[in-house]
Amino acid sequence: MSRRVGVLDYGSGNLHSACRALQAAGAKVVLSSDHAELTACDQLLVPGVGAFAACMDGLLAVGGDELVAGWVAAEKPLLGICVGHQILFGRGVEHGADAPGLGIFDGTVEQLGSERLPHMGWNTVEAPEGSHLFAGVEAERFYFVHSYGVHTAPADARVTWAEHGGDRFVAAVERGAVSSTQFHPEKSGEAGARLLRNWLGSTAG
Repeated sequence: MSRRVGVLDYGSGNLHSACRALQAAGAKVVLSSDHAELTACDQLLVPGVGAFAACMDGLLAVGGDELVAGWVAAEKPLLGICVGHQILFGRGVEHGADAPGLGIFDGTVEQLGSERLPHMGWNTVEAPEGSHLFAGVEAERFYFVHSYGVHTAPADARVTWAEHGGDRFVAAVERGAVSSTQFHPEKSGEAGARLLRNWLGSTAG
């Protein structure tokens, strides 16, 4: 039976490409901002593109903070991608603006220290032993588009790293039923499709 995946629609880009990728991976997708519709799903994807503070504003406007908090408390599988990954952290500092995040993970999103920004294109990652997300794709490349990231590992989590211009940053996090990727799995070809299938096969806890 196909997993029902809710994709949280809070006005932040990359929705339809994410939905298509999930459908191609075998999921039944529900794109909505309605809490009742989303809560009835098996898994939740939180997308995001653009500025950290703007994404948080959009998320708060649809009560996404409460939805995510309830989802995490229920230990149901959740995946954040790109800025949807970033807003799971404690705060974001961008263009001088310091905005609070959801605080699911400890850490600060800040500008990468690389000379060439944005970090845009294909890059390898360093996945930890026992990673569920990266099973079978540990040595593959994934597609990144960002100028900001997290430089410290969240507590009690499996952390995947990547490097750009000598700057090492968090590429993905797995902790319990919560996972997130700085890169775009939906734009990462077969490696991204495999990662999404891995996530669709995940269970709570």
